[in-house]
Amino acid sequence: MPVILGGMRGLVALGLTALLVGCTAPAPPRAATPSTAAAAGSSSSVAAPTPTPTPTPTPTAPAASSTPAVREQTFESTAVAISPELAARMAPSWREGCPVPLDELRYVALAYRGFDGAVHDGELVVHADAVAAITRAFGVLFDAGYPIASMRLVDDFGADDDASMAADNTSAFNCRPIAGTSSWSEHAYGRAIDINPVENPYVSRSGVFPPSGQPFAARPTAPGVLHKGDDVVRAFAAVGWGWGGTWTGARDYQHFSATGR
Repeated sequence: MPVILGGMRGLVALGLTALLVGCTAPAPPRAATPSTAAAAGSSSSVAAPTPTPTPTPTPTAPAASSTPAVREQTFESTAVAISPELAARMAPSWREGCPVPLDELRYVALAYRGFDGAVHDGELVVHADAVAAITRAFGVLFDAGYPIASMRLVDDFGADDDASMAADNTSAFNCRPIAGTSSWSEHAYGRAIDINPVENPYVSRSGVFPPSGQPFAARPTAPGVLHKGDDVVRAFAAVGWGWGGTWTGARDYQHFSATGR
């Protein structure tokens, strides 16, 4: 700032300085730095706003597909010995005194096509010497697009054949006698299978079993219904298994066995 001189000489010098200041354009305000802003306290100086940087666009990830993964449309199967855990599960269908010991049975896991068109995981227990025939036949059924409603061990139904049939369940081994007799069923040997019992019921003079299979007793042309000479019957015939739909008297349309009985 100008130095104020004494007396009139100083006043003249002060006046000249004021005049020069009044004629000079004010300098633009400077932005306060953090340190000067703090030192300014209540100063009326306003810091210029710091420019906001333009954000760099972030690439947007592609939206996840809402379409569920489609299982590969190929037939797969495996066969293994009966484990202790599986033996415990099979307590309803196997017991001491059955015509086949557990070590002669095999657990078969295989793919099948459902009535919904999708591929599902099925399971059967059969005799070890029936594994090749079962696997080959069901491979043909899979490729032909034959639909199956359910394929679970009969143990899931307490080994109750009527309950399994009512659920339209395809099953194989079950240590039980032929209905109404004391003779072992072919199922008790693991060499028989019942396929889609509702669409392919047992039909005799005493009735239709399961009862829900009544609409199919006359053998209409419908999905899952078996007919002489169709893909399923020919597939089992090719591996040497007979069909109960050709029996005289009572017809067991769901039933295939290695002996034909």
